[in-house]
Amino acid sequence: MNKEWLKVFIAAFFEVFWVIGLKHADDFWTWSGTIVCIFISFYLMVMAGRFLPIGTVYAVFVGLGTFGTVTAEILFFDEPFKITKLLLILVLLGGVVGLKLVTKEKETEGAK
Repeated sequence: MNKEWLKVFIAAFFEVFWVIGLKHADDFWTWSGTIVCIFISFYLMVMAGRFLPIGTVYAVFVGLGTFGTVTAEILFFDEPFKITKLLLILVLLGGVVGLKLVTKEKETEGAK
């Protein structure tokens, strides 16, 4: 995995926090943290999109963010666990992994 894909994964990690923040933020500090997570998340996604196909980057970003958000809701916010939800998330992750596997990175000038 190259550094551009790592940026996408880190961006998705921060996406989970800002999505949770949008629901649960209720004071200056939690809103500030939410805004910082939004900035970091989108900045990393846009930077990765310079070298990877943006459609694939966005699909992976949203898919991983969705997986992380649903998992966090179940683990930390007492969202009921349903097997159908798990199966649908696994289908989503299968699509995300498939997109990553079939996507070729752009060659940068001077790269070996």
